[in-house]
Amino acid sequence: MTGTATRYLYLVRHGEALPDESGLTENGRRQAVLLGQRLRDVPFSAVHHGPLPRAAQTARLIGEQLNGIPLQVSEAAGDYVPDVPEREELPADSADFLLRFVAQFTAEERERGPVLARQALERFTGPVDGDEARHELVVTHNFLVGWLVRHAMDAPKWRWLGLNHCNAALTVIRYAPGRPSSVLFYNDMRHLPAELRWTGFPPELHI
Repeated sequence: MTGTATRYLYLVRHGEALPDESGLTENGRRQAVLLGQRLRDVPFSAVHHGPLPRAAQTARLIGEQLNGIPLQVSEAAGDYVPDVPEREELPADSADFLLRFVAQFTAEERERGPVLARQALERFTGPVDGDEARHELVVTHNFLVGWLVRHAMDAPKWRWLGLNHCNAALTVIRYAPGRPSSVLFYNDMRHLPAELRWTGFPPELHI
């Protein structure tokens, strides 16, 4: 190894989940398989996923389309609150709304989440050692996708709030040596038919 190479980070929110979040709906399973088929020719080195059933099942269904790429469970790829902002960090016109949203989580969740978020940045971002580009897939949850996108854009820490990602949509971030990180595309659903798009979004955001 003589230096550093580009990392391509593929971020996926799990497929549509059952109401009790014990796994995926039939639509969620279809979403995962279709996404796996889209990614079939990407030379992934690993597929990381959070420990909750909806993420683990999505990763398994994607992995079945990827010819034996190893699956790696990671707490850092899980579902958690990545940052808890102070009022003075937030825009005055939306501070009350955002603080109410964060307040619904327990004190333990608000304390543990930022620790995992720092681990996610250390594990999944930046160029990689070596001479060859690395492609990694992370099957995760809405909050972490927002956290990593806002980090790639050098946005304030609180800006993970308000970034929404559809079930089984795809976001790709490039971390190239000597260059700013780049969001190549975000919330891409081209692999899904119309009836499987926009799940996981509030109805008013379906466009």
